[in-house]
Amino acid sequence: MARALYIHWPFCLKKCPYCDFNSHVRKEVDEELWEAALLADLRHEAALASGEALTSIFFGGGTPSLMPPALVETLLREAEKLWGFVPDIEITLEANPSSVEASKFAALADAGVNRVSLGVQSLDNAALRFLGRLHDVTEALQALEIAQSVFDRVSFDLIYALPDQTPERWRKQLSQALTYGTSHLSLYQLTIEPNTRFATDVRTGAFEPLDDDAAADLFQLTQELTDAAGMPAYEVSNHARRGEESLHNLTYWRYQDYCGIGPGAHGRRSGMATQRHRKPENWLSAIERNTHGIQEELGLTAEEQASEALMMGLRLYEGVNIAALAQRFGFDEAELLSKQKLTQFSDLGLISQTDNVLKVTPKGMPLLDALLGEIVADDLVTA
Repeated sequence: MARALYIHWPFCLKKCPYCDFNSHVRKEVDEELWEAALLADLRHEAALASGEALTSIFFGGGTPSLMPPALVETLLREAEKLWGFVPDIEITLEANPSSVEASKFAALADAGVNRVSLGVQSLDNAALRFLGRLHDVTEALQALEIAQSVFDRVSFDLIYALPDQTPERWRKQLSQALTYGTSHLSLYQLTIEPNTRFATDVRTGAFEPLDDDAAADLFQLTQELTDAAGMPAYEVSNHARRGEESLHNLTYWRYQDYCGIGPGAHGRRSGMATQRHRKPENWLSAIERNTHGIQEELGLTAEEQASEALMMGLRLYEGVNIAALAQRFGFDEAELLSKQKLTQFSDLGLISQTDNVLKVTPKGMPLLDALLGEIVADDLVTA
């Protein structure tokens, strides 16, 4: 069984208008205090979830590339001491493609990071301004070049389905992105999340989101271009050359255990779901009181675990082995899924099932969220 570690660094230089992640802007960060707190949170998790070497570590945020490389190295050395690392461990850090942060890339690689995920978000300067990004295209491409010269593996993100975006403009941008030779791309449709500035903008009429039909056309175009380039989707929004999939994210989607530390971090270990305090100051106070930042720790029922495993696993193009999942959580296969809905959506070509493996088809992937709510048996969803 894989075990992964997620480390959350909550600070950003600016809050992006589309972002609903647990990120915060602070004038100053006491690095010594944060080092001690993160180490305490790390040790608490290791005491409860030891015995298996780590297969992956992911520094997320916020903006982890703002972390001092020495802090990254300290956390990695402590994690290795507490758990041990498998020989080919994947250690990813999310980074913004600014020149200031790119200047840290060599030091981060020396600290042990071997994979970087760059938040490029667009190869169009007007789009970057709309998205509230602090970098421009030239700066992003320079950071990408530095990253490729330093790290073993590089991925970058793009956001599409922006207001008024046409297939021609997205084709040009994605085709350009595919020429840079990275082994992984994360391609996300713009989603208007509650409690973001974009949600306010849409409510007040500042702009209108792209309509669903136009977004679906861009999704289909994305699949065609990435397939032709040898970087097919392995998850609804993630594309990679064979063997270059994100091991860490596969841990989530395959419903394996991971420890999460830092403000707002979620975790899952031995049938327990954990969540840390979200606000940095509250998390620090919890560390001082309890030597850990956990706000909530809940035992998950077999029904809840099976439902979550289905919801996560069906995001993957590899699908879910229903027989193995039923055995894992102690159910009959018929108890996991709505037979009526399976037949209905199979006839429509939205799902397929072969040798116990259930998959959402490429035709069904644009409708994924709606399908998941229908396919999973009511008894699991309402348990």
